[in-house]
Amino acid sequence: MATPLYLECNLCGHQQTYIPFVPGICQKCNSQWVEAHYDYDAFKREILRGIPNRPNNLWRFQDVLPLNDPAALDLYPAGGTPLWHSNRFAPNLGHGSVYFKDERYSPTSSFKDRQAAVAVAAMNENGISEAVIASTGNAAVAYAAACARAGIKLWVFMTSLVPQEKLREAALFGAEVIRVSGNYDQTKQIASQFAQRKNLLLDRGASSIPARESMKTIAYEIVEQLGWRAPDWYIQAVSGGMGPLGVYHGFKELFNMGLINKIPKLAVIQAEGCAPMVHAFKAGKDEADPIIPDTRIIILSTGDPGKSYTYLWNLTQQYGGAMESVTDFEAYEAMKALAKSEGMAVEPATAVAFAGFTKLSKNGTIGKDELVAINCTGHTFPVEKHVLGDQWAVDVHLSKDQSPAPREGLQAALENLDEKTTTVLLIDDNPDDAHLIRRLLEAKKNYRMYHAKDGWEGLAMARQKLPDLIVSDLTMPGIDGFGLVEELKLDPRTKDIPVVVVSAKDITEEERERLKGQIEALYQKGSLPTRTFVDKVIGVIAEKQEEKGKE
Repeated sequence: MATPLYLECNLCGHQQTYIPFVPGICQKCNSQWVEAHYDYDAFKREILRGIPNRPNNLWRFQDVLPLNDPAALDLYPAGGTPLWHSNRFAPNLGHGSVYFKDERYSPTSSFKDRQAAVAVAAMNENGISEAVIASTGNAAVAYAAACARAGIKLWVFMTSLVPQEKLREAALFGAEVIRVSGNYDQTKQIASQFAQRKNLLLDRGASSIPARESMKTIAYEIVEQLGWRAPDWYIQAVSGGMGPLGVYHGFKELFNMGLINKIPKLAVIQAEGCAPMVHAFKAGKDEADPIIPDTRIIILSTGDPGKSYTYLWNLTQQYGGAMESVTDFEAYEAMKALAKSEGMAVEPATAVAFAGFTKLSKNGTIGKDELVAINCTGHTFPVEKHVLGDQWAVDVHLSKDQSPAPREGLQAALENLDEKTTTVLLIDDNPDDAHLIRRLLEAKKNYRMYHAKDGWEGLAMARQKLPDLIVSDLTMPGIDGFGLVEELKLDPRTKDIPVVVVSAKDITEEERERLKGQIEALYQKGSLPTRTFVDKVIGVIAEKQEEKGKE
């Protein structure tokens, strides 16, 4: 059992009970810097025994992760990534003790797989079947993959400035992708309001205890891989700053257990075009002023880091450290240098960290004899355009530039989004009939329409897409409409999805009785009452959404 014994505020020391998916905010002083505490004596005994019979991934440290019974879950296997000694990149700068924590070896090739693994495991443990996340790229892809394995429907909100390959990758894993024509902070805002309107869980990043706790496993792995030594420096490129916040909780736990003799100095690196933390740090301020991002490295484009900066500032003041920015050009040069010297292809966000290390080395901030660990956060994975159809994303337009959208603009966008993200699954082996039904509905509402060509495909799509309504034929090869409805009702994920049956054959009284209480309506194809049919479909969807909003 690894549920936190309590949460403790790092500012006022107040202790409170851990409640899953309640934001980690101090009930006394409203600080967001609260940390989970566990039975460290029992965990230390396991470590001194060599942590026997544990997997070589982050679940190796499940005793200090916020899940009731990790062993009972089908856990997503993130973490357990290698720590490479730099053979040429760092020695070329005069350093002999520099290591790369290579998170490219995670399931979707980024350190965000750790966050997704723990957060989605917590969702699974608590019966969450649908969730929302806003992301600049890597987190969206990681959550999409983890949710696919867990059978959780995921709504991903990303700015349209994110490379299309990242957007397509999230869609490939079955996530519903919402592409917002605004900056990341606007995207977070509209994602939050969307989650509230649909009464869905919103993953809150830095204030989510499971998400933040996941990152401390990086510290545990680095220390174990270094022979239970702490590095002198830990370096990471950041956008919102959640990663280092979690990592340093791990270093502090290890220090408090007496397993390391120091806590590393922290180097936070940002892209120069989006460096609110660096600006504040160099001005000696403990709060960062929001800025409008101006960088091509979109993954690092959080213009308003909020309180995360203050907490990172506190870490640098307590343990030592620095914050530095690099230009996009310097990052690209570091990317090429790393590839040519170490044979490592990294994404631009990762290259920012290496460019920052180069800068801090040349100005003497990092000593040549110091032991350094750099987080190699990820590797880009492009998805070919032809792999997906033409409905893999929904577009939401806020403003032409990157300035904040007016409130009425956000409201209009949300109302339009409600309609665009309403999904209807058509299951029919006759493409002409399916096309007719689609045209009837699209003439009235801007719904997203999916088409399955038989019952088995429809069942699989229903479980993956979790549509708002299913319109199904009754006579199909493989599994017919009767079997389909029965399978849908047996599955807890799909049992509450309303079904409208449209049949090409006359229905007997016995068949009507079989469908009774299982479907919302039954229509005959030959004499399809157009207006009645469309109004019924719209009404059923509206009723379902209203009921969901009250839950």
